[in-house]
Amino acid sequence: MSTSVTVRRTPLVALLAADGVSRLGNAVTIVAIPLIALDIARTPLAAAAAGIAATVPLVIGGLVGGVVVDRLGFRRASIVADAASGVTVLAVPVLAAMDALPLWALLVLVLLSNLLDAPGAAARSSQLPELAELAGTGLPRAAAAQATVSRTATMLGAAVAGLLVATVGAAPAMYLNAAAFGVAILLTLLFVPRVELPENAEDTAGGWSGLTAGIRFVWRTPLVRAVVLMVVITNAIDVAGYTVLKPLYAQGLGNDGAALGIMIACMSGGALVGAALYGIVGDRVPRHALFVTLFLLAGVPPYLTLALHPPFVVVAIVLVLSGLAAGPLNPLIDSALFRLIPPGIRARALGAITAGVTAAMPFGSLLAGLGVDAFGLTATLLLASLSYAVAVVSLGFGRRWKGF
Repeated sequence: MSTSVTVRRTPLVALLAADGVSRLGNAVTIVAIPLIALDIARTPLAAAAAGIAATVPLVIGGLVGGVVVDRLGFRRASIVADAASGVTVLAVPVLAAMDALPLWALLVLVLLSNLLDAPGAAARSSQLPELAELAGTGLPRAAAAQATVSRTATMLGAAVAGLLVATVGAAPAMYLNAAAFGVAILLTLLFVPRVELPENAEDTAGGWSGLTAGIRFVWRTPLVRAVVLMVVITNAIDVAGYTVLKPLYAQGLGNDGAALGIMIACMSGGALVGAALYGIVGDRVPRHALFVTLFLLAGVPPYLTLALHPPFVVVAIVLVLSGLAAGPLNPLIDSALFRLIPPGIRARALGAITAGVTAAMPFGSLLAGLGVDAFGLTATLLLASLSYAVAVVSLGFGRRWKGF
């Protein structure tokens, strides 16, 4: 009996492990690429260009790559995408070692890697419902496990990246990301089975109809549309917080902004624990009430607390508690989306959602910068807190949430 259970759970465990390894490698890239760009060009504009090259492909890859994933099948697409991304990532340290990596080549490689990485991530996520069922695990618990693995891998990857950059340099650190793609491919090949999905006419439609199937599903489904719009707005605020508001607050405390690392660690650590706790609690609490409550607790208190300028220990405690509330949000959203999206267009729908959410992020940073310049940091923090509350309250209720 125990052997049977282990065999049925192995594909899900392997999928989560592959996703975690890939995210650990990506965390190294997030740290290393800006440093490599700065080392090549010696100007802050180089790091900005690398950031643009890293984010723009996520929008394109999310929209177009989903079609490829749905056509090839989740397992095959994840292998192909990981292999192609691994090759482009590997080219960075190899060319750097040969002193043959100008800035334009780095930007092209970053663009290609992220263009291919988005479909690969969508392909892995799209397999979660069927493999959770195969493992006899509820979808909320599986989604919580994925979020826990993802957050843990990202935190470890950032720590490893710092160590590697300090010891071997930024470019050689990229070998770890290439190796991570290799491990993800190996885990998929050995332990993740091919999932057979039912098809309908929209799933197999070609041309423009097939390309836009995911977008049309999001637009036509009131619940999904409400979730996406809420996440678009709140993500833009959160990105503004991470890139502008929290760094400026930390800088104002002195110590060259060193408090920022503590702030991020408090929020991230709380989110990791929150995701793990949701995996234990699952659906024992009413989903919609929990979702709205957690969203408000995750987004409103941090900016309000920073605006009030209490002692830093209070800030740290609030960030831990807000992170604790934020941890279950992705599993709640993912499990709801997986129940609603038809399997045949799952990757296209998830890709469309990811593209929409990603596209809004730069605007959050821009508006935060303009707000601080015009009204000051405290007023902008208060506005961010108020905007978060208005977005959740105005979009988080109504008949469209039936079935969440």
